Amino acid sequence: MRIEQLGDGEPEIAVVGGIHGDEPCGVRAVEQLIEREPDVDRPVKCIVANEEALERDVRYVDADLNRVFPGDPDSDAHEERLAASLLAELKGCTTLSMHSTQSYTGTFAVLADETLTLARSVCPYLTLDAAVDASAFTEGRLIEHAPVIEVECGYQGSEGATENASTIAREFLAALGALPGGEPHSEGVPLYRLTHLIPKSRAEAYDVPATNFERVAAGETYATVDGEALVADEPFYPVLMSPYGYEDEFGYSAEPAGRLGGTNAGDERDRSGYPG
Repeated sequence: MRIEQLGDGEPEIAVVGGIHGDEPCGVRAVEQLIEREPDVDRPVKCIVANEEALERDVRYVDADLNRVFPGDPDSDAHEERLAASLLAELKGCTTLSMHSTQSYTGTFAVLADETLTLARSVCPYLTLDAAVDASAFTEGRLIEHAPVIEVECGYQGSEGATENASTIAREFLAALGALPGGEPHSEGVPLYRLTHLIPKSRAEAYDVPATNFERVAAGETYATVDGEALVADEPFYPVLMSPYGYEDEFGYSAEPAGRLGGTNAGDERDRSGYPG
């Protein structure tokens, strides 16, 4: 790991990129913070996590880092040791972890039961298309073990994802009082809850006409497998849906679950009272 600090004192805020070595957007956002050295009102820990995977331009070396938390410091697997070390570095910190996808050009937060309260305070201050409650699918992920807002920042390897990550990082620090400014979006952030995986059988060619976060009606084709249409039995909202992003599934089915923040939610910031 590369670890740098902005400001003086013991950090209670952290910004992390590079959980996956083939997702450079968060790394670039962290490096921009380090290079610009903004004056911060609260100290911030800046972390580039999986440097070895980044050097190899692979998602991981031995195991998916975001599936092996809390890790094992005595493991033979690089990522299991790294997971334990990263959790130790994040102790006492409210954290932003930045990722990218092969399915969506916009931005959305991924949450767990453990982070919903934090998300209701912070997500309205971030430029997000949506937030996703992934509580049923968080085994081994960082969001299950620390107060973390995980944000998918755009399409993997794109300049747009880097720009989004940089914006989200600044907004996150402003929301927690480390940087000046920051106002909540009056409309809040739409929240979806993942319900189940959408399986994908082995085939030569796939297509996904469904659009992430847009309702698929019952009877509508959401994907094709070797030209054969897959039709929805009931309405759902696709999340992380893509033809080739996952080996054994197209993505996830979700249902609407309200909003985070908004003019009627009564959310107020307490810049000194975030969980750490």
